[in-house]
Amino acid sequence: MSDVSSMVGPIIIGIIVLFVVLLLLSSIRIVRQSEVYLVERLGKFHRKLESGIHVVIPFVERVASKKTLRETVVDFPPQSMITKDNVSIQVDSVVFYQVTDVVRHEYEIANPLSAISNLTATTLRNLIGELDLDETLTSRDTVNNKLRAILDQATDKWGMKVNRVEIRNIIPPIDIQNAMERQMQAERTRREKVLNAQGEKESKILKAEGEKQSKILEAEGERLSQVEKARGDKDSQVLRAEGEAEAIIKLAEAKARGEQLVLDVWRNAEPTKEMVQLRSMEALEKVAYGHASKLVIPTDATKLLGMVESVKEVIKSDKTE
Repeated sequence: MSDVSSMVGPIIIGIIVLFVVLLLLSSIRIVRQSEVYLVERLGKFHRKLESGIHVVIPFVERVASKKTLRETVVDFPPQSMITKDNVSIQVDSVVFYQVTDVVRHEYEIANPLSAISNLTATTLRNLIGELDLDETLTSRDTVNNKLRAILDQATDKWGMKVNRVEIRNIIPPIDIQNAMERQMQAERTRREKVLNAQGEKESKILKAEGEKQSKILEAEGERLSQVEKARGDKDSQVLRAEGEAEAIIKLAEAKARGEQLVLDVWRNAEPTKEMVQLRSMEALEKVAYGHASKLVIPTDATKLLGMVESVKEVIKSDKTE
């Protein structure tokens, strides 16, 4: 018995030491980055544990909650809503929020996700109830901004900040979808016809413009051709007239030089009977082209010979002088 009692003492001591070690290890808390632990002392909030190593007093303090400071994404299931024109649609949304005050987030709201879900659904119903179906489908950004502002204001007292709200899907009823598809098809057909008509109109306009321009250019070319032709005819007539005038001048000059040569020859040569007769005939020709209306030519041969002799004397006198 003494041996047993001597062994019980060390065992108990070992158990106590082990319990103390385990208790000390359990009191050590390692907080990760972007996390905050809330510590309660005897059921009342006492302090926050930031990132790092901390010691919690066993049996007196306990970690009541672990909060993350990172942004959280919550995807809410589709909610049935009615638009202003009484169309029932299904809308699902996504909310991006972040805890800014861990104490209020822990003690001011019991179930924050459920609160955000219900608040998002009711706010969406109010916003979509003010819009028609077409406005709902085309005004997502407006709805998102209004919804974010309302949620951010409502969740501020819960220690939360709503950064973004996105409407992911808007699902109208099947008959509305079929009607929208038919409307879209009709709109596409109308646009196709409008584009075809506009293209045909522009094609005709361009064709008419081309024909008009072609006629203008053709008329301009014909006018220029006629102008050039008239200018060529004018230049040709001018050159021809100048040539004829030059030819007449040269002919007259040649004739004058010839007559002068003949006159010089006659003056320097011994006058013969034939020359006297020729000069007499030229004198008669000049007299005939004169202003006298009557011309008397002697018919007596002896008188004519006497005239010839007289002419010879005149020529001799000219040479003597």
